[in-house]
Amino acid sequence: MAQTDAVMETPVGQVPWAIKGELILNCNCTVFCPCVISLGKHAPTEGYCQAWSGIRIDEGFYGDEDISGLNVGLVLEIPGLMARGNWKAAAYIDERANEAAYDGLINIFTGKARGTTGLFGVLVSEFLGAERAPVTFETEGNARRLMVGKKIQGEIVPVPGKNGADQVVTNTDYWMGPDITVATATKGRVRAFGRVWDFDGRSAEICQIDWVGPQGK
Repeated sequence: MAQTDAVMETPVGQVPWAIKGELILNCNCTVFCPCVISLGKHAPTEGYCQAWSGIRIDEGFYGDEDISGLNVGLVLEIPGLMARGNWKAAAYIDERANEAAYDGLINIFTGKARGTTGLFGVLVSEFLGAERAPVTFETEGNARRLMVGKKIQGEIVPVPGKNGADQVVTNTDYWMGPDITVATATKGRVRAFGRVWDFDGRSAEICQIDWVGPQGK
């Protein structure tokens, strides 16, 4: 039996996968997101969370499928405490992804593939949908930009600390990764799935990610 056939027959929650790259996120919190420090036990500053996120996959695979070089955009909506669930989520998958890569990324970002993102399967009560789209993730100087057509148009920059160095919250147990760079949005606009959000000047995060499944880290 060919290896590809074996992977196709493997249950989704048993397919090995990994992603290394960078994640950026911009939400409606007026100051740095309390969820990072409290691990979701403290409410967002506005009492609820609305956010967009971008993932740049530098290296990655899902089963035998190489997903390196692809980008993903997410829209997230959380009604209260992050840890209490009832999230809504939607995904934009890089239009360059072939069918196997597309399906693998959907499994990863819905939590079906288990591992690091398995919590999505527990916390997301409504997956609004997934679409192929031109997802662009750019870095220019210290700025990061995510563009998903006119659906998501975002740019974030680190908040400078002493002597201009980045401010980084280190050694956390946050699900995305242990080190989170404090940032802010110079542009944060979402026009997607009936949501119209503008988060310019609001809280943002930068995180180097090293995710695996199905067991996770």
